[in-house]
Amino acid sequence: MLQGKKILLGVCGSIAAYKVAVLIRLLRKSGAEVQVIMTDSAKTFITPLTLATLSGNPVYSAFHRNDSGQWNNHVALGLWADIMVFAPATANTMAKLAAGITDNLLSAVYLSARCSVVFAPAMDLDMYQHPAIAEAMKKLANYGNIFIDAEFGDLASGLVGSGRMAEPEHILAFLENYFEQNGRLRDKNILITAGPTFEPIDPVRYIGNHSSGKMGLEIALQAKHEGAKVTMVLGPNALPKQRLKGIEVIEITSAQEMYKSCQEKFNNMDVVILAAAVADYTPTNPAQQKIKKTSTEFSLHMSKTIDIAEWLGAKKKNQLLVGFALETENEIKNAEAKLKKKNLDLIVLNSLNETGAGFKHDTNKITIISSDNKVKEFELKSKTEVAKDIINEIAERLS
Repeated sequence: MLQGKKILLGVCGSIAAYKVAVLIRLLRKSGAEVQVIMTDSAKTFITPLTLATLSGNPVYSAFHRNDSGQWNNHVALGLWADIMVFAPATANTMAKLAAGITDNLLSAVYLSARCSVVFAPAMDLDMYQHPAIAEAMKKLANYGNIFIDAEFGDLASGLVGSGRMAEPEHILAFLENYFEQNGRLRDKNILITAGPTFEPIDPVRYIGNHSSGKMGLEIALQAKHEGAKVTMVLGPNALPKQRLKGIEVIEITSAQEMYKSCQEKFNNMDVVILAAAVADYTPTNPAQQKIKKTSTEFSLHMSKTIDIAEWLGAKKKNQLLVGFALETENEIKNAEAKLKKKNLDLIVLNSLNETGAGFKHDTNKITIISSDNKVKEFELKSKTEVAKDIINEIAERLS
């Protein structure tokens, strides 16, 4: 997933430009924001209107905007991107860039870009193997640019060989891997608890809560996007399993099981984020058989569960420990007390008094409080954006 990533797509004049429509759809479906810059020759293969419609943004190709007197700021475009991708990258464009020739908007933006630049070449096999192009590609690589090798297959000339632009799915996979390998949390091990716990009354009944695990999942995905190795201790949930790909998931049911899993993993972690809604109490003696409805009243004796956050706070060494507080009154005061009592580094406060926050919603409104008494309030946002705010705060503290 490329949630929130800003991708600047340079489209050059090649028959392979038709694949760009699919690539843009895949990038946006993966959560990326896409801006497109085309060369004039690229327009003969695919229209700016097509790419503007698919990207949801204007397509740029000239330094000025019609006759309005406004100019397209190549410096701003270059600074906007998290990564710049030339797809298809033609022999002509790569040769000019290697020589520093700036005769169109796309080449000017390339020279202004401070982000990583990726080339996906597309040309006939003899062009791809020509020493002049090989030298240009070598120069670009020496400048620090990255190449996605052309693929083998049928070419527009009728020949068969290497020169096909990498398939859109392969470019997407490359970019996802790139961000994971180069993220701010690369080489970090992060443990995240998520979802509810179910405390058994008998073999068919339990005490639980309304947590869906959505917030924990979004945090896990954002951490993974930043290059972290993520482990989730996950309570009962209905989350889409395909979104958990690439994350180690330990499925548990009860608070005791969650505690044991956290205990086993804790020493190997750099960051622990406790987003689960763990039961405070559990039935003391769960029935071994289904309890029959034989009386008008039923009493249940409960015992306090172990406080996972407090236990980890007492045991932590160099780990960054992040807790959550869901409050209904005296929110800041109660969250600050929990932060101190459990020896947390950060606590994420959300209130059930806020419309759109709390359990089951796709949105949340949080306040992040740190152990050095800093308080940051955030607006109501999607849980994806909230997760990004939390991960940004963690990344800043680690740096």
